[in-house]
Amino acid sequence: MDSQIYGVVLFLTFLAVSSTSAMPENPSTANPTAQINSNSVLVALLDSHYTELSELVEKALLLQTLEQAVTRHNITIFAPRNEALERDLDPEFKLFLLEPRNLKSLQNLLLFHMIPSRIESNHWPLEKKMKKSVFHASLCRDANGERIQLIVQKNGDKAVSTARVIKSDDIVRPDGVIHGIERLLIPKSVQQDFNARRSLAATSAVIPEGAPEVDPRTHRLKKPAPPVSAGAPPALPIYDAMSPGPSLAPAPAPGPGGPHHHFDGESQVKDFIQTLLHYGGYNEMADILVNLTSLASEMGRLVSEGYVLTVLAPNDEAMAKLTTDQLSEPGAPERIMYYHMIPEYQTEESMYNSVRRFGKVKYDTLRLPYKVVAEEADGSVKFGQGEGSAYLFDPDIYTDGRISVQGIDGVLFPPEETTAAPKPAPSAKIASKPRRGKLLEMACTMLGAVGSSCH
Repeated sequence: MDSQIYGVVLFLTFLAVSSTSAMPENPSTANPTAQINSNSVLVALLDSHYTELSELVEKALLLQTLEQAVTRHNITIFAPRNEALERDLDPEFKLFLLEPRNLKSLQNLLLFHMIPSRIESNHWPLEKKMKKSVFHASLCRDANGERIQLIVQKNGDKAVSTARVIKSDDIVRPDGVIHGIERLLIPKSVQQDFNARRSLAATSAVIPEGAPEVDPRTHRLKKPAPPVSAGAPPALPIYDAMSPGPSLAPAPAPGPGGPHHHFDGESQVKDFIQTLLHYGGYNEMADILVNLTSLASEMGRLVSEGYVLTVLAPNDEAMAKLTTDQLSEPGAPERIMYYHMIPEYQTEESMYNSVRRFGKVKYDTLRLPYKVVAEEADGSVKFGQGEGSAYLFDPDIYTDGRISVQGIDGVLFPPEETTAAPKPAPSAKIASKPRRGKLLEMACTMLGAVGSSCH
């Protein structure tokens, strides 16, 4: 009994499979691309002189949609000339169409130029029937009922809505027709999307402002510096733009120019350090600026804000004389280097002319309140005084208009602060004996000679 039931089941299964395989394939579910041939209007569009339109069709990913439309019915394409899509189109609107997020708007725009029926030049209404308008629905499903109107203008020219037909029946194929039109047809839905995007982009948002900040140098509220034009000197002195010392907040102070840097200070500092290395004899100086301290990055920030610097660079022989005690104290390398940086742009010629004319010249340094003294000596410029002086040894190692590097043969140190000598304690007053007058003493002397006494 079980074997008979099993045989019936196998027989019914065989009939079901054979009937399914014998059924003809539904044409609606068949692959529509299999019926596209080389004589199709879609192929003619891609190979035509309407290159701008064909490129937009490919960018809008409409090839498969148009292939399916061509397999179902004839289509009519109103193709704008290339100039209408290239030069005459608003650049802002074209940019809106090409943005990836606006792909749907681009597809609706292109499908609005296509009608799912065959319309040739003889299908336009005659002049006698101008009172009766002819409207056709497009392939754009999001047109919200907006249709394409076929009209004949008063001068007899054919037109499609607001665009004049410049070449009717330009390309004729068995499955469609292409007419050349003068301008682009923009549906109201796409225009509304564009206006919404443009108004949204133009909406100005309120910039959030944080709590007021206190300047650790002045203990006052920080005020935003006024904008400066390119090349103008900074609004704040260089000492206010420098990074705070260890006793202040560790965060760098804001520059006067804010984010608007008119100079590439980092590249200029990098260039001058590379010049020191290639020049030779100043490797220790470059090592301190880059590795031992963060002065290279701070110099780059200052130059980016518009400040200028003159660096008196001791050579390797002078740096080798520094002792471990002089460099081991916290902040000692920074203090030494700050004393060798002048917040002015000076060259060998300008400094020599100054000391020739004025004798001794005092230059401000980045190490407040000390100044470096320069004077003429042996036809050159000597910095400092006494045993701690240094001569201008390698002039103009690097000069670029913002940073000047002058090589010297010694390390400069500021003069020691003069301590006031302690005032001596007031001594106790000693009462002196009253002294006689000179005439009385002479009289006593004479009386003593004759044997008399003044007592």
